[in-house]
Amino acid sequence: MPTITSVDVADVRFPTSLTADGSDAMNKDGDHSAVYVALTTDGTDAQGRPLAGYGITFTIGRGNDLVTEAARQLAQSLVGVDVAAMAVDMGGTYMSFTTDSQMRWLGPEKGVVHLALSAVMNAAWDLAGRHVGKPVWRMLAEMTPEQLVDVADLRYLADALTREQALEILRAAEPGKAARIAELEATGYPCYTTAAGWLGYSDEKMVRLIHEQEKLGLTHVKLKVGSDIEEDVRRCRLARETIGPDRTLMIDANQVWDVPTAIEWVGRLAEFNPLWIEEPTSPDDILGHRKVRDAVAPIGVATGEHCHNRVMFKQFMEAGAMDFCQLDAGRLASINEIVAVLLLAARFDVPVCPHAGGVGLCEMVQHASMLDFVAISGTREGRLTEYVDHLHEHFEQPVRVANGAYQVTGEPGYNTEMKAASIAEFRYPDGAYWSGATTTAAGEPVPAGAAAV
Repeated sequence: MPTITSVDVADVRFPTSLTADGSDAMNKDGDHSAVYVALTTDGTDAQGRPLAGYGITFTIGRGNDLVTEAARQLAQSLVGVDVAAMAVDMGGTYMSFTTDSQMRWLGPEKGVVHLALSAVMNAAWDLAGRHVGKPVWRMLAEMTPEQLVDVADLRYLADALTREQALEILRAAEPGKAARIAELEATGYPCYTTAAGWLGYSDEKMVRLIHEQEKLGLTHVKLKVGSDIEEDVRRCRLARETIGPDRTLMIDANQVWDVPTAIEWVGRLAEFNPLWIEEPTSPDDILGHRKVRDAVAPIGVATGEHCHNRVMFKQFMEAGAMDFCQLDAGRLASINEIVAVLLLAARFDVPVCPHAGGVGLCEMVQHASMLDFVAISGTREGRLTEYVDHLHEHFEQPVRVANGAYQVTGEPGYNTEMKAASIAEFRYPDGAYWSGATTTAAGEPVPAGAAAV
């Protein structure tokens, strides 16, 4: 049986700040980055290739090194683990980390340690999927309700979701599962685009990208807002004129407002008929989100990409503070916590529209949405998964989007293996790209040629 023999953890950073990719009202100059965990084994996969697992979490530059070191310390405990035993008890593997009291003390279940756990468990899930020869979403969808509940971390949720209630949800979704898999394989999972909406883009670039995304069938467009109200009105008007009156527009403030400002600002933008306002205020302010939701309806409130853990999602849903659940595959502690949030969302009838704005997130969240449709909620109604058309070229099995939908992945694992050449170029600080950089007076890297971009 294959055994995990070694771990490598890399700090990988892409200079997206140079082209304003990812820019919003809160994060104007981020370099989309990944903590990249590789688990090597002494075995081979079904095709006779070396068996390994790869996982990531997402940050936007500085501090990625802190998460990298935390992931390195966590992942070392997997060396010597039997892969087959791990694959049949992924709940136990997860619990071995979350019950480590000394590491837990540094969180608990939030911040650097939780991000690191996400990267490590994402690698473990990728390895498990590769070991059994199935995409992670299908590996999960083919589990019995009892097996899937054993994967989910239901701790601290019993006042809102008991184990028996979770089993009832999963058992209710059992009929028709095969038909939904066939439907998913035929049509994919619907998505929307943020590729045109970054705040630092010119009008010309925004309009051009909207039209380019149309060619992929993407008719739902999200814009970043929040820096200047008059500029937001102008840009939203241009976007609405570009997409027409019958297509869907969403807006995203990325946490910059307090509650009264959010209510006033969204009121000004209501004429453009947005489906939702995303992260209108502090991601920790559950009651504030509820106040915004009450004030701006029928515009919905979407949030969750910065929810630390499943307990926060429980509180948001119990408080009626979110209309759309935007879980993040790099902030929650991988599949084990994602399944718990999907079950909570089914319990409270909140549509799940995962966040996927960062490097590698699209590759992962497609699995969550496909699992939700096939085995948990049983529906795609009112649900869209975010898609951003950049950095996919750095992955061995990138997402495929056509006809406005994520196309079903057939590759075993979690789609998280990065190309060796990309790691060699963008590994920080010793990769070819960054080692050729100069530094500012403050010590920040300035890549050679950046001034010309």
